[in-house]
This record gives sequence, structure tokens and C-alpha cells, in this order.
Amino acid sequence: MSRHVAIVTDSTAYLPPRMMERHGITAVPLTVVLGDRALEEGTEISTRSLAQALQKRRSVTTSRPSPQVFAETYRRVAESGASGIVSLHLSAELSGTYDAAVLAAREAPVPVRVVDTGMVAMALGFCALAAAEVAEAGGTMDEAVTAAEKRAAGTSAYFYVDTLDYLRRGGRIGAAQALLGSALAVKPLLQLDGGRIELLEKVRTASKAIARLEEIAAERAGGAEVDIAVHHLAAPERAAALADRLRARVPGLADLHVSEVGAVIGAHTGPGLLGAVVSPR
Repeated sequence: MSRHVAIVTDSTAYLPPRMMERHGITAVPLTVVLGDRALEEGTEISTRSLAQALQKRRSVTTSRPSPQVFAETYRRVAESGASGIVSLHLSAELSGTYDAAVLAAREAPVPVRVVDTGMVAMALGFCALAAAEVAEAGGTMDEAVTAAEKRAAGTSAYFYVDTLDYLRRGGRIGAAQALLGSALAVKPLLQLDGGRIELLEKVRTASKAIARLEEIAAERAGGAEVDIAVHHLAAPERAAALADRLRARVPGLADLHVSEVGAVIGAHTGPGLLGAVVSPR
């Protein structure tokens, strides 16, 4: 059995399953609580079911994986031949997932480095891929962590949402900011800043907001070699159109991923979400 550095992340990275399999990345699922049912993201609840529940204003909350779930994952990964584990997770400002991983790492059978990337969605996914590429090349845990942290430092994530109400309900954005958006009937553009979701700009209409999202993403990409991810929730046509326009506008585009976010992020953004993650290589 070959010894190697293994990469663990969580389900909010939204990496395509084939990509995770190819790079040997393990994802620990977060939980979505729909009414009185606790369901694992990625296996037990579909984004369609989530969108329908949100549109009907049913109670939807999310919760972190337990330390026990992380402990079992680390044990299983160690038994598969890992000599060490780099565990990369969504921003600790948004979830207690990082804290649960830290607790489990103390009792793991192999060394575990737990990293708060300050990212989410494919902004986190690109960090996991950077670490996995180093690990596949025979790199050390420190080298894999450095690669992930470097990728995180250069990555930007921008989001359009139809309303700030879902983020307000989940405590992911301030009530004052949400109230301002509602009072002015504006369409908000958000960004990840310091691991938090912050209001970036207020635009008067959805079409203008989406055009501005495209402009910001293209400007951020510049002429560098970049990977881009376009995310959506219940808005596949919007996502496909944005991806096509970014392909035409970004000369240094390497890979472009288009995917629907999972239930955990969707629960806090609501249907209509459109996001662009720009990650220089």
C-alpha cells in the first residue's frame, strides 16, 4: 500500500464527482434540515427539492458535520494508505465545519492539517484541486497546504441574488444591509471578503446586475491564466449564458466549470443565485 498525502474537503466545494475521483479527494457532507428531516447534502436532498421548499417558504436550515463524522472520515482515509491528511474547508465565518474538523484531527490516526480557506463553492474547490495536484506529485503536507493557501489568496468570488432575505434569515448578512436592499428595491451583488459574504454593489435591475457581474469577473480575470466557475440555483439558462459570455471575454481562460450549487449554499441564497468564481493559476 503506497503512502501519500490525502486531501479532504467538504460538500460545499461543489467539485464534480468525476474530478474528485480522478484526484482522490474526499468530501465530508454538511446537513440540510428541511422541516424535521436532517438530510446529507449531495446524497439525500436535491437542489430541485430545496428550491421548491424555499419557494414554498418552508423552514430550511443547515448544520455542520459532527466531529464524529470527520473522525470516521480521517480513519477511513488513513486506512486507505494516507500518511497525512490536508483537510480544507469553507470559511469559518460561515460555518462551524472547520471547528468540527479541528476537534476530530486531534484524535486522527495520522497527522491532519485543517485549513480554513475563507472560501466556499468552487472557490474552495479550486483550493482542494491545487492541494491535490501537489499531493499527486509527491509533495508534503506543508507543500499541499501552501498551494491551497496561495490559491485561496488569489481567488475571488462574486454572487448575484434575487433577494437578500435568505441570507438575512440564515444570519449570513447583516439585517441592516438586507433591509436596505429591500427598501430600495435593488438587486444586490455580493462578494466573499475576509471569509464573509459582503454587499459589493447595489444595481437597479436583474439584467443590469448580471451584466455587472460579468464585467467584474472579466476585469478580475484580466489577461492571466485563470480557472472560472459559474454557479447557479434553479437558473441554468442564466448560468449557461454567463459562461458563454465569459468564454468570449477572458483570453487567459484555462478551465470553466458550470454547476448548480448544493443545498447548503442554496438554502442561504435562494433560487435565482448566479455566481462567478475567478481563480488565477
